[in-house]
Amino acid sequence: MQSSKENLQILLEDNHLIIINKRPGDISQGDKTGDTPLSDVVKAYIKDKHQKPGNVFLGVVHRLDRPTSGIIIFAKTSKALERLNKMLREKSIQKTYWAVVKNAPKKQEDTLINFLKKNPKNNKSTVYGKEIESSKRAVLHYKCIKKLDNYSLLEVDLETGRHHQIRAQLSAIGSPIKGDLKYGFNRSNKDGSIHLHARRINFTHPVSKEQISLTAPVPQDVIWNSCQ
Repeated sequence: MQSSKENLQILLEDNHLIIINKRPGDISQGDKTGDTPLSDVVKAYIKDKHQKPGNVFLGVVHRLDRPTSGIIIFAKTSKALERLNKMLREKSIQKTYWAVVKNAPKKQEDTLINFLKKNPKNNKSTVYGKEIESSKRAVLHYKCIKKLDNYSLLEVDLETGRHHQIRAQLSAIGSPIKGDLKYGFNRSNKDGSIHLHARRINFTHPVSKEQISLTAPVPQDVIWNSCQ
């Protein structure tokens, strides 16, 4: 199910930023599928709302995997994009995720430090305990915040932003994310989603310098509803 401008869930919008709660199944920006990316939907919304002639500027600050939901930032000005990209490099944008996993990790909370190597052929990252050629260091912190009937809800803070990092690292400790066939869960979700949600974001506005703190509502389904 792809977003249209009528069902965009906008968490914040000003002259420089537009922050969306992405639905699972939406792609952040164009890919080989040819499906309409969220960036195009947001552009159409801005063009329509502000009656803008010609092309609309929209910078994709970061991406979320297609089956993942939650907070995604777009820049409406080149100034905001440049500053947000710098903030990402400097790790001054704090992102917190929720992940529903099948097997609770052995430790209630922990820091996972691995090395990830991406294989472009199958679009998958492999986890290594030590550095190998072309691998990248991956660090995340998790804590178990709720026990569900058959699952556990983890809150995850990313220190690095690697390809499929949360999915790969949690799978490597025996806690694959619900619905994530690629990383070891035993069956897919009916809608093709996985239970990984970019829940909160904290950062300083790149232009006004005010502190921004946003929480994205989870998708509507039985499992997510029981996490609230």
